Amino acid sequence: MHIGLIGGIGPAATVAYYQRLVHVFGQADVPLQLTIQHADMKTLTENAGRLDSDAQTEVFAAHIRSLKGAGCDIVGITALTGHFCMPMLQAVSQLPILSATDAINTYCAQHGIARLGLLGSPSVLKSRLFGLLHEVETVVPGEDPEGIGRTYMEIATKGACTTDQADLLITAGSEMMQAQQADAILLAGTDLGLVFETGDPGYPTIDAVRLHVDAFLEVAADKANLMRLTTFASAPPDTGDL
Repeated sequence: MHIGLIGGIGPAATVAYYQRLVHVFGQADVPLQLTIQHADMKTLTENAGRLDSDAQTEVFAAHIRSLKGAGCDIVGITALTGHFCMPMLQAVSQLPILSATDAINTYCAQHGIARLGLLGSPSVLKSRLFGLLHEVETVVPGEDPEGIGRTYMEIATKGACTTDQADLLITAGSEMMQAQQADAILLAGTDLGLVFETGDPGYPTIDAVRLHVDAFLEVAADKANLMRLTTFASAPPDTGDL
């Protein structure tokens, strides 16, 4: 299976996707074919801020056409902010799209997570991930969620995180766990690995990148298994020496 990623939104998240895909596909001994199409982060941020699904759908649809031309079988968007136009994009896409929010919904349902705290961009927090999480109640930082979102965007844009920025976001997650009784904190910004990869924040987190990549592996492994079975079934029987 040839995976197409719409990346660059932001760069650190794209690198995280690439590293994770290489690791888990290698561990599972599943062949990986991958093409990454670079998208413009500023365009996405502006369109998401206005909830301009029409404009962003056109942008993503063009990228998907390029990925189809490169031979891709399936597509993923490497930013949860980019999922705001997902219903419209799925209706016009020339390739099937594997949604990160679908993977999150499945995980929460399977693990009995009833209340989920969100950390991510201003538009993700304001819309509570655009209403795409149907299996769980969501909460957002109670104090200055706009400022929390802006801090995340600064990290995503620069691809780097200061100690003060990390402390702010980790504390926001802790507040949602304690004051709002969240069961876990969703890293609803795919660049948040820059904040949380260095140590245990003291509460459970759910990494959207890991869930999304694992979903790709599951689909690819199913296809690889089907191809092996088909090859075996079509092979002529070994009759040995007659």
